[in-house]
Amino acid sequence: MFIQTEATPNPATLKFLPGRTVLPIGTLEIRDTDAAKKSPLAKALFAIPGVSTVFFGYDFVSVSKSDGEWQHLKPAVLGAIMEHFVSGTPLLAEGENNEGSEDGEEFFAPEHAETVATIKELLETRIRPAVASDGGDITFRGFRDGVVYLAMKGACSGCPSSTATLKSGIQNLLKHFLPEVQSVEQL
Repeated sequence: MFIQTEATPNPATLKFLPGRTVLPIGTLEIRDTDAAKKSPLAKALFAIPGVSTVFFGYDFVSVSKSDGEWQHLKPAVLGAIMEHFVSGTPLLAEGENNEGSEDGEEFFAPEHAETVATIKELLETRIRPAVASDGGDITFRGFRDGVVYLAMKGACSGCPSSTATLKSGIQNLLKHFLPEVQSVEQL
């Protein structure tokens, strides 16, 4: 089994591509050892000193480090990912699912339902694929007083360039298609 590795805009995060489906539906971010119990692979990754966050996408695993150098951590991470996929163990522990992995309920006024639907469509078709290519994800959280609230996950969470991505990229795109959008904020 060959696992490709890609750098992300976040220097604390690497993206690992095992060449197969990781999580068929949705995404899942695991931020601590307690939450890692949900997944045998996450549990194995959190056993590696320095791993701080694990993010599962459709065909990739993003791993963030809290300390240490990638040259020392990367072989252990590759080994854990390879061992998991070669063993055939399911990604999620028995009885677990990735539902409820969103970080809270959406909020917006009923009269903005059409605007929100357009925002979600733009996120899904134009923004999320680009963010996923960098090892992360972005989800809609709310819309109030002209402000779109988004949650960034995976490599995008805590990335030094995430503010530029939000303001220069996403905000400009949404404002272009929806004049009622004034700004974009990260939750």
